[in-house]
Amino acid sequence: MNAPTTKPTLGPEFWERADQVIALANQQCMHSPANEVATSLLYAAARFNAFLVASKTNDVSKMQQEKDDAVAFFTEQYKRMLTDNFNDYIANFDKYTQPGAAPKG
Repeated sequence: MNAPTTKPTLGPEFWERADQVIALANQQCMHSPANEVATSLLYAAARFNAFLVASKTNDVSKMQQEKDDAVAFFTEQYKRMLTDNFNDYIANFDKYTQPGAAPKG
């Protein structure tokens, strides 16, 4: 896969997009259990990333060749982001777990 080899600089647009997705998830938590919303988010990310690779390869055999590298890349990215967010929550646990700070579900 033509994955970036260096970590991109995350500008304000990155955080705005993430905040918009989180806001949508929070809205969905008003009508569905948070664990179900989380599963939908994971599925959507997986589906979008498969689409991303497909749109960049433009050929089914090329996509098949790049599949393992792409899965490894996205898995490592998710693991890194999840670890960073766990560390942030641990460091800010009292602040983040106040009533109204997180969706219920």
